[in-house]
Amino acid sequence: MSDDRKKVLVVDDSPVNLKIARNALIDVFDVFTVPSVAKMLQILEGILPDLILLDVLMPEIGGYEAIRGLKADLRTQEIPVIFLTSKADAVSELEGLSLGAVDYIIKPFTPQLLLKRVKIHMLIESQKKELKYINANLERLVEAKTGAITELQKAILLTVSELVECRDNVTGGHIVRTAQTLRIMTEEMSRLGVYRDELLSWDIELFLQSSQLHDVGKISISDNILLKPSRLTKEEFDEMKKHAAFGEKIIDSIQQITRENAFLTYAKTMAGTHHEKWDGTGYPYNYSGQDIPLQGRLMAISDVYDALVSELPYKKAFSQEEANQIIHDSFGSHFDPALEEAFTAASARFSGA
Repeated sequence: MSDDRKKVLVVDDSPVNLKIARNALIDVFDVFTVPSVAKMLQILEGILPDLILLDVLMPEIGGYEAIRGLKADLRTQEIPVIFLTSKADAVSELEGLSLGAVDYIIKPFTPQLLLKRVKIHMLIESQKKELKYINANLERLVEAKTGAITELQKAILLTVSELVECRDNVTGGHIVRTAQTLRIMTEEMSRLGVYRDELLSWDIELFLQSSQLHDVGKISISDNILLKPSRLTKEEFDEMKKHAAFGEKIIDSIQQITRENAFLTYAKTMAGTHHEKWDGTGYPYNYSGQDIPLQGRLMAISDVYDALVSELPYKKAFSQEEANQIIHDSFGSHFDPALEEAFTAASARFSGA
């Protein structure tokens, strides 16, 4: 064992799962494996790991009961917990996240996916600790640390967005492309004076960076649905639609544990409202008209446009001209009609975005 390496504690009653997890992680982390929550508590008396992989269904004490105890103990409440579970339904995943878990990994898992997810969460925790340190000393360090805080915000946004793309690798580059589209749209809105006063009140760069988290709720969607190589059934699509509300909840959880969290407000708004429609037929809240925040209305256009021009497992990519026409036909129903002129001006620039 090394004092320099991060420590991972794996709790699972299956010897096979313990062996797979240990072999997947041992080259990068110090790994401790135990077959029960009782053994986990014994280990925690002497060693505090940097992350716990916790099985949900175990005899005697299950994962949900165990995490309640971990979060109630000052010594262990800050240790991130990732659930390992064969329960792939969204209700169970939301329950686990509500109890304080940072992620869900569906069993059987692949060693490569497990290692990637653990690495990402280790990075998030390191950056979270740095952010808390900065917050504690903000008054004294405000001038010297302003640039560092900005970079840290970018790092958090980028890290979480990479976590999303790690889960949903079908639409690689979607996050970057939608941010580029939003940049061009806001530039044309400013030039044309569309929603001028509201745009002036925004930190545009922060808004664009925050757009990276618009699909963060997808980390709560089962791999069976998220990675399905064909069109979803109605029941599967109903589950997929829950990612918008999940996204809000995930970002809200991050806000609860950080002081400097205003930069997440844009992200939370876009995550929760980018599937609402102008005519009120969207989801998850059936907002309509200007009850939908402008940030969500803009993200909706960018999100749909990129889906149209991208090749997906169940459809071919539309040409730019076809996508433009579909968007134009949807102003007044799906999209805010006041944004049509800005879209027309922006769309001529999208191919070079």
